[in-house]
Amino acid sequence: MATFIELTAADGFKFPAYEARPTGPAKGAIVVLQEIFGVNAHIRAVADGYAAHGYVAIAPATFHRVKPGVELGYTQEDIGAGVVLKSAVEALPAPGVMQDIQAAVDYAAQASGTSSQLGPVGVVGYCWGGLLTWRAACLLTGVRAAVPYYGGGMTSPAEIARSPQCPVRVHFADNDASIPLDGVAAFKQAHPEVEVLMYPATHGFNCDHRGAYDAAAAAFAKERTLVFFAQHLG
Repeated sequence: MATFIELTAADGFKFPAYEARPTGPAKGAIVVLQEIFGVNAHIRAVADGYAAHGYVAIAPATFHRVKPGVELGYTQEDIGAGVVLKSAVEALPAPGVMQDIQAAVDYAAQASGTSSQLGPVGVVGYCWGGLLTWRAACLLTGVRAAVPYYGGGMTSPAEIARSPQCPVRVHFADNDASIPLDGVAAFKQAHPEVEVLMYPATHGFNCDHRGAYDAAAAAFAKERTLVFFAQHLG
């Protein structure tokens, strides 16, 4: 079962999120953080995939504070529009969109739990969502495990300086023009507690809606992600 729901952040801001539920009892919940293209067909399919593996999956619309209803494709024009929207969200006063992600985590814990106990919550994100996943691991409460995929900006000094509060497994690509390997090396050196996994692919390798898609890398990363969540959300 999948539908859009409305969530409310701590400051009272209301925003939509896509919710996909498993057919049986939930193992826990996964918050799925979008790329710079909105909660589009690909991100909804990713959420559906986690629901099929037994998790309540919540994909919050992290552009909603600057523009509602964003659903982009993967053309150069779409990329340009997404970059502008990402910059607008990043320019919001703190805590900005992180309070929306906290609201999604809180809802996910309730939705996957029982009347007496909250369910365990993991966070996974792609591209810009990978960066937000890293921040969620460092800044938010209630996150039991986090898996950023090729998070643009994660290897900047400001992001490297953050400290994760939960287990983190990161997926990077060897041939990612957006994330130089020296930045990945600096991240790994600063965070020996984080498991950094590399793939012979390019940026966006998980997305089967774009030319960068690498089926083998995507399948291997998904398998490793599911194992990681099973270990930490079980």
